[in-house]
Amino acid sequence: MKIVRYHTLGQRGARIGALVDQHVVHLGWLVHGEHLQPTGLDEDMVSFIKYAEDGQESIRHLVAVSQADARRLVPVAQVRILAPFVPTTILCAGSNYKAHNDEKMGAAASGQEPEFFVKTGDCVIGPLDSIVCDSRFTQKLDCETELAIVIGRGGRHIPIDRALNHVFGYSIVNDVTARDRQVRQGPNGSVWYDLGRGKVFDTSAPFGPCITTADDIPDPQQLFIRTRINGELRQAAHTAEMIWSCAELIHHFSVNMTLRAGMVIITGTPAGTAWSADPELGGKWAPSNSGEATVKAARYCQPGDTVVSEIEGIGALMNVVAQPRWA
Repeated sequence: MKIVRYHTLGQRGARIGALVDQHVVHLGWLVHGEHLQPTGLDEDMVSFIKYAEDGQESIRHLVAVSQADARRLVPVAQVRILAPFVPTTILCAGSNYKAHNDEKMGAAASGQEPEFFVKTGDCVIGPLDSIVCDSRFTQKLDCETELAIVIGRGGRHIPIDRALNHVFGYSIVNDVTARDRQVRQGPNGSVWYDLGRGKVFDTSAPFGPCITTADDIPDPQQLFIRTRINGELRQAAHTAEMIWSCAELIHHFSVNMTLRAGMVIITGTPAGTAWSADPELGGKWAPSNSGEATVKAARYCQPGDTVVSEIEGIGALMNVVAQPRWA
């Protein structure tokens, strides 16, 4: 199933639905009856995720039944798809594709555990929302398409061989980055990364367009991932190229902290970022080995650019880069 959060004209608040053949099925009535009475589950994706952990098969059955009832179907063209939800915690794996590490200045190979940082809910925007490019904040705005893991069942010290049992589903996050704030250079030429300054800011986590439930993606290491900017294919890779698999990331992060339903883990990005084409920051671009012809970036993102992040089995997340409203 592909689960979405959406809004229709004249509707109060958001609703949770399932995408079915270019239509959205409202899931509130499936859970709460025919009268569509207001409930927390109608709008609260985290509560829905907790419910679905125990009732996913019944929801799938009722979605199938609802396809025969036109009252339950709304054409996708008549709704606004929102970010699936606003997670309080986004755990972000860094340097998780060797080819991306190779295109960066001073990037050492990953060590015994995954590198990670945290984005907050304030970074999240949805499909078609604007990625703000504030020239007073950064001159080097870059994009990174990443597979997102949505945790469905919490836990601590989760074994690798059972880690995927804790996944509700998968989505897409664009890890928008200010490279001139991320990459720091000392007077002696030393290089280090300031991930807080370069990664955590308003509109830096476009999220969506849906959550594909885990039963529809039995192996998250078998997905193709692409980024297109203004139609140019910049990133083309396969999730099999991750250094740390989804299961390993869940395990390692659960050693650090208790994972809870509704947490999101993003899994790193492949090669092809604009950073790779930036000699000032030591970028080293190379064509993708995926068999698809990628294009070397001529510049960083600017207002007016259209960014499309695609992952097989999930869909495409599109956003436009825009100037801040106060510019």
